[in-house]
Amino acid sequence: MTGAVYIKGVELSKYKRSAVSPTEEWPSKYSKLFVELEDGVEFSFTDKRRLAKVRLLEDPESVPPISELGPDALFEPMPVDEFANALRKKKIAIKALLLDQSFISGIGNWIADEVLYQARIHPMQIAANLSKESCETLHRCIKEVIEKALEVGADSSQFPEHWIYHSRDKKPGKAFVEGKRVEFITAGGRTTAFVPELQKFEGPQSNEIPSTKLKRAKTGKKFPGKQESDDEDAEVNENSKPKSGQKSSKGTKKQPKKASDDDEEEEESEKPAKGARGKQVKMASKKKTKSNTEESDSEDEEVNESSKFERRRNSSKGGKKPKKTSESDDDDDDEEEELEKTSKRQPLTKGAKSNQASAQQRKKQRK
Repeated sequence: MTGAVYIKGVELSKYKRSAVSPTEEWPSKYSKLFVELEDGVEFSFTDKRRLAKVRLLEDPESVPPISELGPDALFEPMPVDEFANALRKKKIAIKALLLDQSFISGIGNWIADEVLYQARIHPMQIAANLSKESCETLHRCIKEVIEKALEVGADSSQFPEHWIYHSRDKKPGKAFVEGKRVEFITAGGRTTAFVPELQKFEGPQSNEIPSTKLKRAKTGKKFPGKQESDDEDAEVNENSKPKSGQKSSKGTKKQPKKASDDDEEEEESEKPAKGARGKQVKMASKKKTKSNTEESDSEDEEVNESSKFERRRNSSKGGKKPKKTSESDDDDDDEEEELEKTSKRQPLTKGAKSNQASAQQRKKQRK
């Protein structure tokens, strides 16, 4: 984790993140411990991220945390039978068990993924349910993967092409190994790459397995599983809801009610949602009537303007105001009486006020 011990004048580490440039000052500015020995040798402990601790002990292996570590995965491997017996006692996911340093020390996240892929074991497989053959295969793959990584100096560019390691940094939906799709889940609290087509569950699976949530690509594509079906149901429910200003379609049959407690809770949770939808429909209907009233007002104004224009035109031609037929006069009087009645009964709307004003104006013109 970006930390290392450096001896002055000696190239010690090949890891890129922990390398100290020879042109840097000595000791490095990231040095947290500097020691000068009697024979003139100098060494420095660097820790850029300040994650480490330095302690002086007489017997480090007898004191935690080193005393709590399990056997080394490479130098202190368990015998196959002992390894299989240890797995049968663990009713947890195999990926989480491999990351437990008190069980086996030296296996990190990417090594665990690689080992399980090579052994064709699902990362959420319960360790106790593994067959004897799977335990033997897993034991062998742990040794092979670690030895190969050390052989090439942990240079990932030299890892075998058929390793799943090369697909770990790719996006979900675009990761493949040997033509098989790689999916990503969270197992043991860590991002986990695996191939569902090859790594399958075996034996009876316990209900203690946590649900595996697939990670989606940014493009919005979904992978098969329970998560996808849940999201599809949510989308269908959203589309079935009536939009503002629209009434729900008639004739839809109600689903038969069940007597379970879960359904009662769902019904209670749906009640406020229905009330909110009803308010939205009422608001939309009010807006609609308001817009219709405004349209009628504009139409009345256009009619009034056109009638004024016709009267002026006729008056300019004849020099006198146009005579109105008794029929039109009666109609106007009827309109005035109706408007007076409605104004007494209820408050006038915008449209009614404009109609009343236009009627009064016509009355004045007749006089």
